[in-house]
Amino acid sequence: MSNINTISHPSGKRHPGDPSKLRLFITFLVLTGHLVSAAQGASSREYELKAVFLFNFTQFVEWPASSFSSNQEPVIIGILGKNPFGAYLEEIVSGEKVNGHAVTVQYYNNVEEIKGCHVLFINLADTKKTERVVEALNGRNILTVSDAPGFPEQGGMVRFFTRDNKIKLQVNLEASRAASLTISSKLLRLAEIYTPHKNS
Repeated sequence: MSNINTISHPSGKRHPGDPSKLRLFITFLVLTGHLVSAAQGASSREYELKAVFLFNFTQFVEWPASSFSSNQEPVIIGILGKNPFGAYLEEIVSGEKVNGHAVTVQYYNNVEEIKGCHVLFINLADTKKTERVVEALNGRNILTVSDAPGFPEQGGMVRFFTRDNKIKLQVNLEASRAASLTISSKLLRLAEIYTPHKNS
């Protein structure tokens, strides 16, 4: 999925660009110091950067056609649990489209409320609740994302973690493939691939 005309910089500025510029932008973020979190000492800054990633995941993941009921259905980025992004995630996606689909943000209190979600950030304090949510979503075309320790081991698909004061990605390919999601090789090159015998 790559039809997009603008991207959002963590500073809040809008940057015009084509898909190739979008890819260069996310690569730049990962390979330079722009993903510094702890060194800058600001939790809000950390989650602004994670919000940028959530939006960019809509560019680097392909969903089966059956995950959209119509051409007008939006791409939904959902938040389950406490919202750590403030209004920033909504500001990023405002007015954006991916392959003709508008991008919207929805908030959920429990897994039963989740219907047509495409990217879900899970932010629950209870590890067992997180595990139960992942189990409940098993087989659905939802890219599950969290920064909770052990998330890939629980069957989650993408985990944010910090190393050398930089936000990095860990991807559970087995889980994403089981949900019929295709993650771009461009994104996978920036991530650590989780396996049962080797994880961070």
